[in-house]
Amino acid sequence: MEEYRIPKTMKAMTLTAYDHLEMAELPVPQPGPGEVLCRIRSVAICGSDPKMIHGGYKFANWPPYYPFVMGHEWAGEVVALGEGVDSWKVGDRVAGEAHHGCGDCDNCKRGHYTVCLNYGKDGHDGGLDTGHRHYGFYWQGANAEYNVYKAAVLHRIPDNVSFDAASMCDCAGVAMHGVELAGVTPGGTSVVIGPGAIGLNAMMECKALGSGRVIMIGRGAKLEKAREMGADICIDFEKEDPVARVLELTNGIGADEVMECSGAKDSPYKACQMVRKTGSVAIIATYHDGDVLIPANTVNFNEIHIVGSKANPNVSDKVLHFMSTGAIRAEELITHRFPLEEYEKAVDIFEHKKEGSVKVVINP
Repeated sequence: MEEYRIPKTMKAMTLTAYDHLEMAELPVPQPGPGEVLCRIRSVAICGSDPKMIHGGYKFANWPPYYPFVMGHEWAGEVVALGEGVDSWKVGDRVAGEAHHGCGDCDNCKRGHYTVCLNYGKDGHDGGLDTGHRHYGFYWQGANAEYNVYKAAVLHRIPDNVSFDAASMCDCAGVAMHGVELAGVTPGGTSVVIGPGAIGLNAMMECKALGSGRVIMIGRGAKLEKAREMGADICIDFEKEDPVARVLELTNGIGADEVMECSGAKDSPYKACQMVRKTGSVAIIATYHDGDVLIPANTVNFNEIHIVGSKANPNVSDKVLHFMSTGAIRAEELITHRFPLEEYEKAVDIFEHKKEGSVKVVINP
């Protein structure tokens, strides 16, 4: 195979202060032991990106320094290998995860590397890489032409899946992790609250995993998008009480499982009211309006199983397979594409839901 010609510098979109982005020319990073250098082909904008730009994650110390390269939902190709990497070759098409755990703590050993006990450490202890890398949040991300990643975070893209679609591996994986934690009842009733990109992926995943019918709760154009993409029943919460409607549709029993993907402050409470006794509620969204309420007595008396869900551990190959088979129709979620130079415009369209935007992809 012809050797890939790697330039010395690259374009990168950097966050230099809250609410201040600048295009920069940076050195192309070099892969160290266990790492690969990837040419970034597609980066999908996540709901966390505008919040980070505006300083919404100061409490988490994101970003940890300036200038900082964001971007964590990406796909590209391998262009160089670091020492000891034999699992990849130059030219491989890959999608990456945002988290690489330390591999040594109890959580990592049990496969829970997105909640690594060494999160936030600098990753170096006596010359050994023992920290947790959170690409695009605590570690340099993908809003650039190239980036270096640990080989373990990469996943092979099926031949019939485009780079743009594969950049949604992270988003679809976040939904998939929550869906798996809650469980899907074959032939049963699943409810998804919030028809954003994660909710739409959760809806398709519930169907792929055997749910008898999936009910989507939302409003406006995104609820219509859910109907268009296969939701069996759509409930507009501005026109009817979603709890009452779900109970009506299930003969008063409730849904088997509820995936809360909206981030609305009252949605976890409503989810517990519409799920059946012994049913499951997955909290997949994050919340920015303070603490949310949970009906503790209802949870207790009905033995409701509530699961928190963080990121996308151990699911990337599954969602890429679903994209390949068409069970996840990722291309249909992409409404806008922009070059890296127009990143600010892309964020504005995504953040403010302009022009019917669902998923916005950057092509560096």
